Amino acid sequence: MPPIDTDPFAGLDGRRDEGRPAVVTVDAASDPVAWAAQHREALYKVVASQGAVLVRGLGLRDAAGASAILRTLGGELMSEREAFAPRWTYEDRIYSSSKWPPNQPMCMHHELSYSVEFPATMAFACLSAPASGGATALADAGRVLRDLPADLVERFEREGWLLTRSYTEDIGVPWSEAFGTTDRGEVERYCAANDISFTWHGDGLRTSQRRPAVLRHPVDGERLWFNQIAFLNEWTMAPEVREYLVDVYGRETLPFNTSFGNGDEITEDIVQTINKVYDSVTLVEPWSPGDVLLVDNLRMAHSRQPYDGAREVLVAMANPTTRSVQRSEAR
Repeated sequence: MPPIDTDPFAGLDGRRDEGRPAVVTVDAASDPVAWAAQHREALYKVVASQGAVLVRGLGLRDAAGASAILRTLGGELMSEREAFAPRWTYEDRIYSSSKWPPNQPMCMHHELSYSVEFPATMAFACLSAPASGGATALADAGRVLRDLPADLVERFEREGWLLTRSYTEDIGVPWSEAFGTTDRGEVERYCAANDISFTWHGDGLRTSQRRPAVLRHPVDGERLWFNQIAFLNEWTMAPEVREYLVDVYGRETLPFNTSFGNGDEITEDIVQTINKVYDSVTLVEPWSPGDVLLVDNLRMAHSRQPYDGAREVLVAMANPTTRSVQRSEAR
């Protein structure tokens, strides 16, 4: 993390407790959107210092109000491409959280870290908090990088990581939904422009893309563990889910999997090592209705805990950032 300002909460009622992200409390804002516009710069200063900030007390009650807040705080919003799990669209570039089984954790990851274009900022707004669980937890990518075994980091820095996908109608999203088109030619042009290898198999599509596992933050140059190596690996799945998918699709054509950049298998013990480091630095603040969360998507990984009850969280991907040369970065 960059050096913490002497007062990162200047002009805000904020705090940072051990094991929790920074929280800013608002006392009954009569106009939440106006409050967000007035304090946007101050909130981004907290994000720059702390990696994320949760704003509590804005009194959001419906999707229209939550969307307006996300647009005000997010700035330039982007559409999602190459999605893994279905989302509802509330309005243009305002989405639901990913539709992931409530009883399964969504493990730590950086949004769209496998893509050429990814959001620098993630913005979330909670309308309904579950009865238990369901928090959007966070992990400092700089600390994760420092705490991982040096030889493992060195190999991933040297080789990058490889993501393979087999798009199906049964798991995740079909290719037409992931790429936002039913035109195969448009998909092929997108893949060519974004350094994605592809093969058509009847009505199905199989892709692979190699990406760097570590990047430097564009503001202060801090080295960060930035990827979805563990999240999209077969060994992060619940055992019964993995066994079912391997039985149906086979290991070589799983709906998604990750490997070292040269194609070597990432073994179960490596995935466990990565996830244990994530667990050791995880920050958690349970959702309350009306909360808004701003996250530096480069500096902080995020996850979603299992939950019981109704959970409604809106998501915006903001401030799109484009990588330059992929192949040279991954070597």
